[in-house]
Amino acid sequence: MQAPAAAASREAEATIESSRGPVAPASADAARERFTALYHEHFDYVWSSVRRLGVQPQHIADVTHDVFVTVFRKLDEYDPARPARPWLFAVAFRVTRNHQRLAANRNERLQRDDEAIEGVDPLPGADDTLGAAQDRALVRDALGALDVERRAVLVLHDIEEKPASEIAAICEIPVKTVYSRLHSARSLFTAAVRRFRLRRGEP
Repeated sequence: MQAPAAAASREAEATIESSRGPVAPASADAARERFTALYHEHFDYVWSSVRRLGVQPQHIADVTHDVFVTVFRKLDEYDPARPARPWLFAVAFRVTRNHQRLAANRNERLQRDDEAIEGVDPLPGADDTLGAAQDRALVRDALGALDVERRAVLVLHDIEEKPASEIAAICEIPVKTVYSRLHSARSLFTAAVRRFRLRRGEP
């Protein structure tokens, strides 16, 4: 799902307004220019990352907004000489994790809106068995069986093809933990696919 350019522009301005903090007047304009550039260039990526990390459709817009509020407040931590997306994913991961923990603590019952999702990008190789459009819900549900920590590692490694060392830095975990979570995530994903297929009466 993608927001139209005009809507994204209005959202950027709203995000800037809602994220105003103790920014020095001399640097405020420069900070807003950097933020606006990041927002327009990477809005779709952040939206997709939040979705892939398991945020329910009805909350994607709000969580994406929260990600960019955090991005604006932490601009001084961003090194423009380095690629932006790993840093943005790290922010999205932390914001999503907090969102899901709050939802769990409140025992929030979230309803899936199948029509609001275009489908989670299939994992490499998944097209051979789950490539048909009607099977995308199966992939989505199988990914949804993973907790956000394992799901983040699986998305970064198997979809975005990031090396373990970079994933470790993004998720702030040891490389050994990356491999452990990846192995566990793949096993859980495969088991979930089989479980959901059985429910659908498929072999």
